[in-house]
Amino acid sequence: MSNIMLSIQPQFVEKILSGEKRFEFRKVKAKLPPEKIIIYSTSPISQVIGEADVEKILIDTPENLWDLTSVHSGIDEMFFKNYYKNRNEAVAYELKNVTVYSEPKDLKEFGINAAPQSFVYI
Repeated sequence: MSNIMLSIQPQFVEKILSGEKRFEFRKVKAKLPPEKIIIYSTSPISQVIGEADVEKILIDTPENLWDLTSVHSGIDEMFFKNYYKNRNEAVAYELKNVTVYSEPKDLKEFGINAAPQSFVYI
């Protein structure tokens, strides 16, 4: 198991923090299954704001994954379908125990100089 940092748009970070979004979707799974996800909120926030434990990793067709996750996806079906357009496999990290840092952190505190394009191992 490992820890990864994900770049997530601020509107989705807010939904994760509120509990509306319990799944973080990706097109590619991490080769080393993450135990914890460090949450980097992209521009204009541009800081690491918290972390979450990974309850489980779901990998399936986009259609099946939507059926499994739609209630707590935090996104609408059109967005989901566009994201996975022309893909045969979809990945979702189910999040639990979301923790917000009392003070947001800079990437340098994690030994990273630039925001991850998708994710980076910590």
